[in-house]
Amino acid sequence: MNVILLERVNNLGDLGEEVSVRPGFARNYLIPNAKAVQANKANREVFEQRRSELEAKAQGILGVAKARADKIEGHILTIMVKSGEEGRLYGSVGTQDIADALVADGHEVERSEVRLPDGAIRALGEYEIAVQLHSDVTAAIKVSVVEE
Repeated sequence: MNVILLERVNNLGDLGEEVSVRPGFARNYLIPNAKAVQANKANREVFEQRRSELEAKAQGILGVAKARADKIEGHILTIMVKSGEEGRLYGSVGTQDIADALVADGHEVERSEVRLPDGAIRALGEYEIAVQLHSDVTAAIKVSVVEE
């Protein structure tokens, strides 16, 4: 199924590109979330008329994400947890824990924006964590996991 993207979508394409996706992905995610419209002659014409409006909206969203990234960049976050022998944690520190701690520090962060490429943190120490606020904007923070 071919769709016209109404905004940038990670690993898929940029605003205005016509891409081929699986029908279920288009029907269940892209179209209901207003990220794309089905590619046909009428929708192409409507898109071309709205192109400047959509580009301005995308620039606004990018500007907001950059402002959020400037506020959060280099932030040092301390999370206190219970640990056992040799610094191993009882449980783990995941994306939700990091997002909750950032919100408690006054930052607007969603759980889905926190990136843990190696999975949940299971040992004491300092870690570099990426917070992806937009497909083009990523901020780096330090998470220090210490014993309670």
